[in-house]
Amino acid sequence: MPTLAALDITQTFVSVHVFVIVVHVFLIAAAYLIYLERKISAYIQDRIGPNRVGFDFGLPILAPLKGMWGLGQSLADGMKFLLKEDYAPDKVDKALFTLAPMAIVIPALIGFAVIPWGGTWAMPEVDLPLIGTIGGQDVLVAGADINVGIVYLLAVASLGVYGVVLGGWASNNKYSFLGGLRATAQMLSYEIPLGTSLLCVLLLVGSLIPTDIIRHQADAGWLFLAQPLAAVVFFIAILAESNRAPFDNAEAEQELVGGYHTEYSSMRFALFFLAEYCHMLTSCSFFVLLFLGGYHLPGVPGLQPEDTAWWCFLLKFLVFFGKVLILVNIQIVLRWTLPRLRYDQVMMMAWQAVIPLSIGLLVMTAVMVFLGLDAWAPMLLANIVAFGVIMAIQPMLPKNNPNRKIPMYGSRFNPTSDEAVITAPTHAAAREDRPVQGTLPA
Repeated sequence: MPTLAALDITQTFVSVHVFVIVVHVFLIAAAYLIYLERKISAYIQDRIGPNRVGFDFGLPILAPLKGMWGLGQSLADGMKFLLKEDYAPDKVDKALFTLAPMAIVIPALIGFAVIPWGGTWAMPEVDLPLIGTIGGQDVLVAGADINVGIVYLLAVASLGVYGVVLGGWASNNKYSFLGGLRATAQMLSYEIPLGTSLLCVLLLVGSLIPTDIIRHQADAGWLFLAQPLAAVVFFIAILAESNRAPFDNAEAEQELVGGYHTEYSSMRFALFFLAEYCHMLTSCSFFVLLFLGGYHLPGVPGLQPEDTAWWCFLLKFLVFFGKVLILVNIQIVLRWTLPRLRYDQVMMMAWQAVIPLSIGLLVMTAVMVFLGLDAWAPMLLANIVAFGVIMAIQPMLPKNNPNRKIPMYGSRFNPTSDEAVITAPTHAAAREDRPVQGTLPA
């Protein structure tokens, strides 16, 4: 029987290796997600996207690696960031200006530590120099095995806003400052529905431990079936927390030049860029853990919580990460499909729609759990009823149209009683719908 100290040493050994491996997987994935986003946006806009840069580096001996569908574009972008001049304006707060990129990228690279990528592994005994004999028991394939894993994820995710605020404040630029203020208000607002929808899951599971959440879904069905509305609210919240479109008001180019990172260049800007995609990966991992069963696939051997062979945890990692990549692709498609919401619309959506909905779902879940109706079928029925109630009362809510035209007496939209207003063009060329044929009669 291994001692408690031996168990701790074994788990620490595995956790350190998992953390280092997953950090590098995230960094490589973030680089190629940028490539993938450029490709997806190109297809949506009927373009080709990156298709020239391969891995030949201009050397004739590597000519077969030329092109390769543009897969070398991410490496070229990284080299560009490394070689560009790292410029800082004169009036910035140099210390905070340098600290901001680190303050946003570090939480993005440690948040996934509690995600149980490979479940439990029955590790064999291994003799290692300087360490001794380890193994011989089950270990968790995760960066950290802690009982308050969900609380850790929330705490780390909330730290990302500090990098945005510091970058906006330290830049001494009004556009950056406005971007930082917007991001602060938005991220604080959407943390409320994020936490409330998470509580809906925790009420059903009854545990903060990530492995217990996956085991509950393996036994009782994925929580996306039991809590579809909470899943939608959670997905909206992680989009807003990641500053992704249609919630990317912190860097709205049409209004704020570049937002909170307007004054940044070179690798300091690259860290902001990297943090956004790492936040996407971490938040999608969180969503998969809570609502999509983690590494679990119904009826597939090797993907059940009780499977502990070495090939099982590798297969579990591939399935888990595959689900994460599918969700990230959905976020990318949403960015290039939906228009950006205006800042007041983002805040009104949070406080007048998403937060009340999440609180209502939490009360509904608490009542269902109290009545013992916490199986997926009655919970799904309760969500359908709740959706019907929302659709029924929505037309009765007061309407506010911020884009209404204000009547100005004497204008063409509100003319005087004796005025004949013609708003259509009068010149023949302006009224012509056949630009090739010109204004000649047909």
